[in-house]
Amino acid sequence: MRRYVAILMSCVALVACAVPQSFAMDATQSGSNIQVIQDTQNIQAAWMATVFGIDFPKTQNDPEAQKKEFTEKMDKLQALGINTIVVQVRPTGDALYQSIYNPWSSVLTGTQGKYPGYDPLAYMVEAAHRRGMALHAWLNPYRVTTKGTDISALSENHPARLNPDLVISYNEALYYNPEKESVKNLITNTVCEIISKYDVDGIVFDDYFYPSNYPLPEGESRDGAVANARRAHVNDLIKRVHTTIETTRPDVLFGISPMGIWKNASSDPTGSATAGNEAYYSVCSDARTWIKNEWIDYISPQIYWSIGTAAADYETLVKWWSNEVAGTSVKLWISQGIYRESVASQIDQQLAINRKYAEVTGSMYYNVSYLLSDIGACQSKIAEFNGVPKSVTVTAPQ
Repeated sequence: MRRYVAILMSCVALVACAVPQSFAMDATQSGSNIQVIQDTQNIQAAWMATVFGIDFPKTQNDPEAQKKEFTEKMDKLQALGINTIVVQVRPTGDALYQSIYNPWSSVLTGTQGKYPGYDPLAYMVEAAHRRGMALHAWLNPYRVTTKGTDISALSENHPARLNPDLVISYNEALYYNPEKESVKNLITNTVCEIISKYDVDGIVFDDYFYPSNYPLPEGESRDGAVANARRAHVNDLIKRVHTTIETTRPDVLFGISPMGIWKNASSDPTGSATAGNEAYYSVCSDARTWIKNEWIDYISPQIYWSIGTAAADYETLVKWWSNEVAGTSVKLWISQGIYRESVASQIDQQLAINRKYAEVTGSMYYNVSYLLSDIGACQSKIAEFNGVPKSVTVTAPQ
């Protein structure tokens, strides 16, 4: 079995997907035969986190209850004018879909590797498309555990358990090592499998790349050879995923949602006038390179701060990212942190700022639970921005 997985992981194809013929996409497998045209100039998206069951699912071992929960949430999101749902389908190297590369996710049943009784992603795609909404599959590329370093606690068929040499440990958690060729192959094959088997409209990675502040060898600097090599490995993965999507299903959008700050101006004169955590250094995330090379279709920086925040002012960062994508084909959709009441309560003001910049063509709200609980009375403001009549209310107890 170990040899079989190793072979699968080494069979990445940069020109054509390494996915078995039986996984070729059709309407039955994908769960949808409804075409959805994405208006990339007007994206209103909501992040649905599944790790820890944050947004979904709230029940385990009950397919019908999970389907009902997802359907009800989609109805409420649609009523607010949300046109895109971003579902975390690979939270910890496991899957909310049938996969030959990743075991079934524990969030579905409480046991990693256990079949949940249905294919959640197929159901979700169908449910979204039936409402005229797009679905983007959200992947955490490198994360293996959120906490815990006992590799034997993973399911027996987890690639990290079968191939422990692919894993690094830091801060009491496990991660796939971005330097390993087999890791790049695994992630690229995972993307290929999803877009070949399911009628998803997008693939998106979030801000987890190298473990935050993963230590450098003694004597190495954050701009030294090792740090640069780490960023190069991440960039190589992004380029490979881009190529795989372009050669397999170019209609699928590829996006990344990095930390809101690339570099501070104090580190680089071309960085933003901010004083926060820098993605370029802390997680080896070089969004500028991805944008410049147009390896991604959209960037959704996590500008989770409120207007006037001294270290990271909202408009300062919107303007900086607008300048970064200007003159490229990369779309800019701002991820807005409505999980913070200070942000949720001023979301109308933030949306007004977004409208000032032609490069900003969408918002992605984190997360579904906070949106549906109407934190900071954000629902009516978002609905009004989306042209929904004021009489519409969809508040849902969580």
